Amino acid sequence: METGSPAGTGVPADQPAWRGLQPGLLRVRRLLLLVWTGVAAAAAGLLPGLLAGPPWAACALLPPACAAWCWRLLGRNWRSWRYTERADDLLISRGVLWREETVVPYGRMQLVEVTSGPLERRFGLATVQLHTAAAATDATIPGLDPAEAERLRDRLTELGEARSAGL
Repeated sequence: METGSPAGTGVPADQPAWRGLQPGLLRVRRLLLLVWTGVAAAAAGLLPGLLAGPPWAACALLPPACAAWCWRLLGRNWRSWRYTERADDLLISRGVLWREETVVPYGRMQLVEVTSGPLERRFGLATVQLHTAAAATDATIPGLDPAEAERLRDRLTELGEARSAGL
């Protein structure tokens, strides 16, 4: 089974041409972090402040402190996501502490979906979801440019059909 890089990319077979995610995904995740931190800070400050007294309103400082830590973690997680198209499969790599690599053979793909919710559309993002014959090898690539997501879907569909898959 050939697992080199796509033909014509000029990248050696032992060094795949990795692609990262769009910066908009990081902005979306950080925006959601700020929104939920505001809600949590209000709840953590108002409820104890009203029920137990003003000194307990200091609990409102805990969610922003956690959010500052999570802000950095979101950046590290976003940078860890990458994918590459090889000759016979798609390789998806992600994770900071626990690295996870998913290899999806083109011949095993049954369905390739491109989805984009309201917030993703607002930030110009789309998600590619791959369904395979084995549920354990299903994969998702979030935070792609919609044009790249469409291109990837079309290419994966074409390669899956060429390798007599169920697409």
